[in-house]
Amino acid sequence: MYQSDADILAGANRDLKKRTRKVKWKGHEDVEMTTTYAGVSGARKMHKVNPKDLSDSLKKNSDDETHANPKGGLQLHQKWKKKGTNEMIQLSKDAELQMQIAAMEWSKHFNNTLRGLHSIWRREHQNHHQDSTLKLMKDQIIMATVYASIASSKKNLDLAKHLMKHIKQNQDAIKEANSDAELQQNALKHAKAMAHVLSLAKEQLYDCSIVAKKLRAMIQTSEESVIAQQKKSQFLIQFATKTIPKPLHCLPLQLTTDYFLHDHIRNELADKAKLEDPSLYHYAIFSDNVLATAVVVNSTISHVKEPEKHVFHIVTDRLNFAAMKMWFIAHPPLDAAIHVENIDEFKWLNSSYSAVLHQINSENLKQCYFARDHPSKVSAGDKNLKYKNPKYSSMLNHLRFYMPEIYPKLDKILFLDDDVVVQKDLTPLWSIDMRGMVNGAVETCKENFGRFDKYLNFSDPMISDTFDPKSCGWAFGMNIFDLKEWKKRNTTGIYHYWQDMGRVRNLWKLGTLPAGLVTFYGLTYSLDWSWHVLGLGYNPLISSSVIEKAAVIHYNGNYKPWLDLAITKYKHYWNKYINFDNPYLRVCNIFQ
Repeated sequence: MYQSDADILAGANRDLKKRTRKVKWKGHEDVEMTTTYAGVSGARKMHKVNPKDLSDSLKKNSDDETHANPKGGLQLHQKWKKKGTNEMIQLSKDAELQMQIAAMEWSKHFNNTLRGLHSIWRREHQNHHQDSTLKLMKDQIIMATVYASIASSKKNLDLAKHLMKHIKQNQDAIKEANSDAELQQNALKHAKAMAHVLSLAKEQLYDCSIVAKKLRAMIQTSEESVIAQQKKSQFLIQFATKTIPKPLHCLPLQLTTDYFLHDHIRNELADKAKLEDPSLYHYAIFSDNVLATAVVVNSTISHVKEPEKHVFHIVTDRLNFAAMKMWFIAHPPLDAAIHVENIDEFKWLNSSYSAVLHQINSENLKQCYFARDHPSKVSAGDKNLKYKNPKYSSMLNHLRFYMPEIYPKLDKILFLDDDVVVQKDLTPLWSIDMRGMVNGAVETCKENFGRFDKYLNFSDPMISDTFDPKSCGWAFGMNIFDLKEWKKRNTTGIYHYWQDMGRVRNLWKLGTLPAGLVTFYGLTYSLDWSWHVLGLGYNPLISSSVIEKAAVIHYNGNYKPWLDLAITKYKHYWNKYINFDNPYLRVCNIFQ
């Protein structure tokens, strides 16, 4: 039998009275309490009760019962307790009955026609959030692939064929879409059809352990595919960085032609006295890239107050010597002195003197770079693929360790890589007290370059007994060298010692930085970070405020500013020091 609303309200009032027996309402006589209950129809109803009336009623009942039973106290408490228990049991039955009635009423109006629109695998698709259809269809393809595999293994070929058909339809509807807006018009239709087929497949084939195994196998296959693609991507990026773009290949050809055509062989760019004057500001740039070197020189000169006191020492290889010299003959940088040299004319630099030159000319290194079946190729998963860049086999890259031999008359020199841009006056670097150190550089512990243990092989006792693995690394690219201290500390000799050891032992990773870390260990003075900001050749997250505070910004990494791979938002820092109306650049189609 159903209860009337009056009966339900009476029961609620009885329960409320029971719960408020121990409550004192003194000072709150005007406060009203509201009770909420569900009527027979399932609708929510409310009833207001004045605590004063409730208290009076409770008091009256209490007085009556106490008067009727002189023993009072314990008997009255037991009677209330029994009565309250019976009321709660009845109230629980009433509440359960009301819930059953409400559920029956709700089920009559339930609409199950939208089932096909929802993912049967993920609850989040029950709400139409952004791109939900695309995500749903991708999920459906994954589960359909699983069930198709299970169906094939159980010889249910018709179902497997049906699933593959719908997989193809979903894939055609998605194509290259990245959002719901880019899906084909019939995408939702295919998603509904796929949901129906998946429901059938689940009813016939679902086995938790089998599905889990299939999904794990798919994950493993996907991971292997991702690893393979990453290797290919790394190889292609390295290949792109090694490949000279056609316009940049054209530029030195044009310059070399003009150099010999106009007989500039005997032209000297600078007064020899300036080249050896230690009172001037001297810069060293070792590069085979004409345009990059021009940017370094132009950006440096544009920020100095007295350009006539600045001397640029440029060393390049035999192939680019004429082009490099012709560029600065045609475009002299204000009053600054430019001196271009050919590394092949350094007769003192030979394999008997330089261990690294001996290694560069060794058969083993040639095999590493050029042998088709060498184990360091990309197919073998070479971890040092980035070191296959020809610059690591070029003596130009190692020339930085021979500063006093190249410039014996100078006291200090600032080394600049060809992938930097100078944004401020660098002359204050010559005034820094380096406290007897040889190399002034910016430390990179806060960068991804890390500490010594990232570069050196601390499993070798020679390394572990000599160096601290937690020592802070530093950066090449902008380094102030005190050549007096260099000679006093025999720094070139230290470099040769470690290179000799490295010929027979695996002491460090490839590249010049590890060799620099061991050579200048305990001889490096830490400069403020703002002198040299790194990462513009690989890190797209450097803030513009950090870049603008930097005296020198460095495009270290694969994405050099002269390549199409360059990070777009950093290119303008480099481009503004190039005159794209230059006749040589226009002939070679070098545009901004």
